[in-house]
Amino acid sequence: MTSVPQQRWVRIIPVATVMYAVAFINRTNISLALPAMSRSLQMNSVQGGMVVGIFFWGYLLLQLPGGYLATLWSTKRFVSILLLVWGCCAVGCGLVRTWQQLWLMRLLLGVAEGGMYPATLVLLSRWFPQRERARANALFSLALPLSLVASSPLTGWMLDRWNWRVMLIVEGTFPLVWLIVWIFGIYDHPGQAPWVSEEERQYLEVTFRAENLAAERGGSETYWRALLVPQTFLLSAVKLLMLTAQLGYLFWLPSAIEKTAGINNFKAGVLFTIPFFIGAVSLVMVSSHSDKLRERRAHIAVPLAVGGLALLGGALTIGRWPVLAFALVCLAAIGAFAPLGPFWSIPTEWFSRKIGGSVAGFVNGVGNLGGFFGPLLVGYLNKRTGNFTYGFGVLGIFMLVGAALSLKLRPTAPLTPRTVRVSVSSPTSWRPDGPL
Repeated sequence: MTSVPQQRWVRIIPVATVMYAVAFINRTNISLALPAMSRSLQMNSVQGGMVVGIFFWGYLLLQLPGGYLATLWSTKRFVSILLLVWGCCAVGCGLVRTWQQLWLMRLLLGVAEGGMYPATLVLLSRWFPQRERARANALFSLALPLSLVASSPLTGWMLDRWNWRVMLIVEGTFPLVWLIVWIFGIYDHPGQAPWVSEEERQYLEVTFRAENLAAERGGSETYWRALLVPQTFLLSAVKLLMLTAQLGYLFWLPSAIEKTAGINNFKAGVLFTIPFFIGAVSLVMVSSHSDKLRERRAHIAVPLAVGGLALLGGALTIGRWPVLAFALVCLAAIGAFAPLGPFWSIPTEWFSRKIGGSVAGFVNGVGNLGGFFGPLLVGYLNKRTGNFTYGFGVLGIFMLVGAALSLKLRPTAPLTPRTVRVSVSSPTSWRPDGPL
């Protein structure tokens, strides 16, 4: 294996990761702008939570169709359409005049972004075998923390230099620019890419055929049967708790920093990057260790437990020791990001290639409703109590419950090594999800 070329790591992962980073910037950049937007559009904290969270109801709509279309049609073409539409919606968020108009634009932005994640998971499953998949998913998921590390100071600077409208319009053009790179850089599977060497293509073909044969030995698998098994619902519950905590934490942290420290947008943006740098490092470390041991459950549960305890500690100490509280809140990013690589390896390892994308879409769609409930819950508790202590404390409890449920997930069985004889066809005729 060490002699097999690794071009897929430098050709596919960076393009997909930057695309996801652009999507995450467009969905989260209002977190830094929320105080100024609330004043400009006369929103209270509950309305602000609704504007933040409505994105995820729209996001739900294309989860199942996204995975299905990527499997049967083309990830490249499907995501290209999405990039164009969500760029227009992201620019539109900067042109609104009332909070109700912003609510509508955020809903449409969620619909436009909705099919991207399950479609890209299907793409990665066609390029990276199981023994590499947690690392591939982790590098793709690095878009979340690194997009915030890279964009938060820029977002804060634009807010101080101009206003939230200029910031949203400028950052809304990012997907339109990246659409060009995506079209010329991405191929749906190795058989289409002209830069794949014969050695790398044969390695992928043999490995994927072995994995497909092992998956199909479990019996016939229907679309609805895969979606209705208990493990799919358990995965969805874990994702719901994880995302409720992650996005409630993410969207309200800048407001908490500004309220506690009394600093300008640029300095708040710089402080805002610290947790996500920690999240990025922990994501890579946990995912690499998960692939090394071929274990998923504990690599989801332990980071969630660490994050939950840290967030609870931060909520309890914020009144008396704000520096310690901020340090603990930064460590809570471990629970928000480190489990992502192992977690998203599970759908494409437990289910056959034709079903895995739809299962991932279902889990992601249900889980991302946490993006509605988390910000809304924190906004409601902040309005009732006048501080973020109770809101962040509840999010910490959600992480701990998610950690406990993760331990009930069925462990992934390693692929049994065996020899597979294949007849290597031309590079353009092979599809990893095609007939065996």
